[in-house]
Amino acid sequence: MDKLIITAAITGSVTIPTQTPHLPITPEQIAADAIACARAGAAAVHLHARDPRNGRPSADPEIFREIIRQIKAESDVIIGITTGGGIGMSAEERLRAIPRFKPEIASFNLGSINFSIHTIGRRYKPEDYRFDWEQQYVEHTKNHIFPNTFGDMETFAATMREQGTRPEFEAYDVGHLYNLRYLERSGFAQAPHWIQFVLGVLGALGNGPEDLMAMKATADRLFGADSYRWSVIGVGYPAEFNLAAMAIIMGGHVRVGLEDNLFKRRGELATNAELVEKAVRLATELDREVATPDEARTMLNLKGKDTLTV
Repeated sequence: MDKLIITAAITGSVTIPTQTPHLPITPEQIAADAIACARAGAAAVHLHARDPRNGRPSADPEIFREIIRQIKAESDVIIGITTGGGIGMSAEERLRAIPRFKPEIASFNLGSINFSIHTIGRRYKPEDYRFDWEQQYVEHTKNHIFPNTFGDMETFAATMREQGTRPEFEAYDVGHLYNLRYLERSGFAQAPHWIQFVLGVLGALGNGPEDLMAMKATADRLFGADSYRWSVIGVGYPAEFNLAAMAIIMGGHVRVGLEDNLFKRRGELATNAELVEKAVRLATELDREVATPDEARTMLNLKGKDTLTV
């Protein structure tokens, strides 16, 4: 069985600052969390940027540049950049960091879905929000469609290929795996694939054990078990760690982090590093070795850390 690749999703674009005081916002905070996650056992970090003034998701390349510069100075962790962006961003905004920084790896969303976090708003009164943009941002998602058209996907694929960036395919439902098969057959994607099964987003597949098994069975049938590696993202608690345990046993890989889940135990808020530490403990108890960044680079056939520009 492969060594376990642990990815840490540091800040995301759907977690709002009001939800947890541990969410990193400034470039310094995001970079520090990424470095701490690498020291805790993460082979890769998945990065979004935020406006340091108010924590709102941002596509500003200069913010990304500062985050990347600080991480690269202190860690050899694999730096992955989002192309999912944030709610309301255009496809062009979401993609523009890729040719700018030429990362080893970047997320690649495999289809359009209803993507909602509006239920978060039920937990807070207007005066509870830390920043004035958050309430509207949350409520807007009730009518939000996260667009990833075939035209978008073909453009993203061509851009990543030009930069030598490995796509990290994010599949939120079984239909997205069929979209990947279309991209493969059309020459826009080449096996072996690196796929994240994203389970538990409101508007897509759930986060139960049966949902993970359905994704794995579909991917095996479409691609063959030897033509891809997979990781699981369990959205929310305890799904993040229930599905992580399944992935560790089944030969898959794991993503944790405050983008996906806020808790290390029920009712106890976590830092990013604590979530990585818990994933490492699970792997240790289940007798699965954890991959270093360089071991993960070899497993995923990445171009190397020195190709990342800042």
